[in-house]
Amino acid sequence: MKRVTLRQLRVFEQVARLRSVSAAAGVCHLTQPAVSMQLKALEQECELPLTELVGRQLRLTEAGEVVALYARRVQHEFDELGQRLAAMRGQQQGKLNVGIVSTAKYFASHMLATFTQEHTGAELSLQVENRAQILRLLADNEVDIAIMGVPPESLDAVAVPFADHPHGIVLPAGNPLIDRARLHIGDFAGETFLVREPGSGTRAVMERYFASQSFSPRKVIQMTGNEAVKQAVMAKLGIGFLSLNTIALERGLGLVHVPSIAGLPVMRRWHVVHRRGKQLLPIAQAFRDFVRDHGGEYADASAAAPAGESRQRASASAKRARAAAAKHREPAVRTMRARQR
Repeated sequence: MKRVTLRQLRVFEQVARLRSVSAAAGVCHLTQPAVSMQLKALEQECELPLTELVGRQLRLTEAGEVVALYARRVQHEFDELGQRLAAMRGQQQGKLNVGIVSTAKYFASHMLATFTQEHTGAELSLQVENRAQILRLLADNEVDIAIMGVPPESLDAVAVPFADHPHGIVLPAGNPLIDRARLHIGDFAGETFLVREPGSGTRAVMERYFASQSFSPRKVIQMTGNEAVKQAVMAKLGIGFLSLNTIALERGLGLVHVPSIAGLPVMRRWHVVHRRGKQLLPIAQAFRDFVRDHGGEYADASAAAPAGESRQRASASAKRARAAAAKHREPAVRTMRARQR
């Protein structure tokens, strides 16, 4: 192993991540034969095969998984060295590895755009996954900072809350329950619920809420990701349970609606998270502080009810009040007419 080079490890790390020699060549700005040569040289030093072809798919061997893990660690340490030297020169720059749960992408992208405009030396690497995958990335030290809802319980981490995180039931346009007042979760017992996959924070919030209400939907269709649930709701396949941060666009256009239901929205908190004991470099510290101080502005904006929806509710409420008043006046009018006869 004495002749293993940093270049070989960098190339192999990309092959392991992308599971493709040609894709790794593109990322590394090398030709495909050059990547194959680096991979072969590394295998010779390890004296074990690191990859294998199963059908047409490239997979890592057991040795390859181990080498990939250490290649990532070496790359991370090398990046940290560069950032520490930059910090000694008084610069806030370098690689920033951020992981966000998929539900946060609807506001986190705007937040990251502002941050990188203010910190032009930041080299952003962003991974968007469900909660279970983000926890794995934190545990493996593959991300410096994570943005997530429920903070990790199985990982020794520092979690700082920065915004409210509302969840609720989402109806398609035209659903007859939209105009109903004083709804309860039991009113939806006959509906088909479109729900997120196990491992997502949204699924966990929904299950806890249903348990607290002793509620069990008649039928459930499981889907992977917020977009799949939203599209299915708009197609009237059923009703959804989602983070309200994910539906700002569709809600504003009147494609989906959030009814007023007792006990909803379920309010959780957004957190910015990093491993306890991890030495955050200056650029990561700056990002953590930015999210703590300003993240709430971005999250709150993505969850706010549009003015049109509020007017629609007020209009529906007024319509119900007029109908009730007319119903109350009707017997009096009939009595008056009878007396006149």
